[in-house]
Formats: sequence, structure tokens, C-alpha cells
Amino acid sequence: MSTTMPKAGDICRKWYVLDAAGKPLGRTAATAAHILRGKHKVTFAPNSDCGDHVIIINAEKAVLTGKKLEQKFHYHHTGWVGGLKSISYKHLMEQNPEKAMMLAIKGMLPDNTVGRTSLTRCRVYRGSEHTHAAQKPEAWTL
Repeated sequence: MSTTMPKAGDICRKWYVLDAAGKPLGRTAATAAHILRGKHKVTFAPNSDCGDHVIIINAEKAVLTGKKLEQKFHYHHTGWVGGLKSISYKHLMEQNPEKAMMLAIKGMLPDNTVGRTSLTRCRVYRGSEHTHAAQKPEAWTL
């Protein structure tokens, strides 16, 4: 039995829509990372970029379970001395829920070129409207 290696020209990319309304942020992000990576395909190979496009709608209606809304923080450093910045997820979900979703998805993808190029195929929208009707996205059901 031989292993098939997918080539860049052979990969057929589909578009999927995920609705995050009323669902946990992490569950939606895990599903999106699974699709972006291409793990649902028969032709999956960990060293090749064979994933699909993902559109996430209703990011502002995603929920954080437990006390994460008050206790969880996102930290980043500016590069300057004493430049550690933090923002609570309560403020992050109010001001920029798209960023909160993208941070969760980014953390679930590999830290290499495959993960970085996979993340470019993810689009997150605050409300239920998106601008990708021409691509004929399918609703993800599993």
C-alpha cells in the first residue's frame, strides 16, 4: 500500500459557513481549525496545505463558558521595556469579537508555514451577513 501525497494543483478547496451563535467560542474555533487544516478530507497530509475556506458568522454571539469572561485575559507585548499589555475577554468580546475568534483559531493551528497560510483562508464576521455569496459556501454540519 502506498501513501498518496496531495499536490498543490490537485487540491480542491470548498467554502464552509460556521454559525457561532450560542455556541462556545472554543468549540467553534476547534471546528474551524479542523476544516482549515483539511483533516476532514481523505487526502489529508500533515505537511501539506490541503484545507478549505471557512466563514464564521455571528462571532459576537459566541459564548465563553464558566467564568472565562471575567477571569481570562489576552496578553501581548509591544517590544518595549514594560510594554506588556492585557485586555480581558469581557472587553475583547464587546469591542472586537472577531479578534477573539481569530486568536482562538490561531492557537489551534500549527506554528509553521502551513498554519500561517491556513489562517489566511478564515474570515470572521461580527453579524450574520458576509460578503462571500459568490463562492456559494455550504453550511458546515457534523
